[in-house]
Amino acid sequence: MSAPSASAGAPPGVARGGIRHQVVAFVVMLAFFAVAPYFIYPVFLMKALCFALFACAFNLLIGYVGLLSFGHAAYLGAAGYASAHAAKEWGVAPEIAILFGTAVAGALGVVIGALAIRSRGIYFANITLAFAQMVFFFSLQAKFTHGEDGIQSVPRGRLFGVLDLSQTMNMYWVVVAVFIIGFLIVYRAIHSPFGQVLKAIRENEARAVSLGYRPEQYKLIAFVLSATLSGLAGGTKAIVFQLASLTDVHWTMSGEVVLMTLLGGLGTVFGPVVGAFIIIMLENVLSQLGDWLTVVQGLIFVGCVLVFRRGVVGELGRLLRKPL
Repeated sequence: MSAPSASAGAPPGVARGGIRHQVVAFVVMLAFFAVAPYFIYPVFLMKALCFALFACAFNLLIGYVGLLSFGHAAYLGAAGYASAHAAKEWGVAPEIAILFGTAVAGALGVVIGALAIRSRGIYFANITLAFAQMVFFFSLQAKFTHGEDGIQSVPRGRLFGVLDLSQTMNMYWVVVAVFIIGFLIVYRAIHSPFGQVLKAIRENEARAVSLGYRPEQYKLIAFVLSATLSGLAGGTKAIVFQLASLTDVHWTMSGEVVLMTLLGGLGTVFGPVVGAFIIIMLENVLSQLGDWLTVVQGLIFVGCVLVFRRGVVGELGRLLRKPL
């Protein structure tokens, strides 16, 4: 049985125009990543890229399936701890450490997803939050995580035994490559027949069932893919900053990725990337405010939501009349 068409109800010119705009946006994004480290602090860019991948993974679930997971920090943080432990205690290569953390996040996604996917709406959000809190308290109590101190001084090592990641620019290009791989996986997923079924389930689940699809199976696959890519972001971040801490498994991190996605544009391809860069930039600029940072962030977010109701990229796409 074929999946619903991606361009059903839309003129061919509009669909082709949308793809053309996305290709142009992708090329602009690559060009920015190529020149940015020569003008912007590379460590800031690496942090933004890790969170951009995290937001893209989260957007796959909420933007294209309609499931609000309020516990995605569990996958980011669990992968960070797993990668940091593997790199520091086992002495494995950085690529193996990142893949190990990604696999841990994927396995965690299978377990949590299988238990949570049958619920809907606020119940689904609460269940994912509850599991995330379990992961947080496990991270706080487990010996290998070192509690509130976290896993520190994680060695970056050499990629494939050749590329020295202790050099900042080498690490930056690796992070760019990881982000691009994750971004393209998300892009392919949402523009494939699988992605069209996800959208059909989001729009009208009963109709999708009547067409012979099993929504729970598709939702679970999307959930696990989202968790796995979140783990890829978390594992990479742990190697970049040579640290895995409780910050990444705290519930506020789950709230922050929601903020990034909504600010950039829910259900858009490039929105989470833009939203992540905006949030990380605000945190960097306003860091001297201390405890008032959250308040100012909230005010800015309210203002952006009022002005850009579809998010920054969503409003830009509306002005261009093309999806971004």
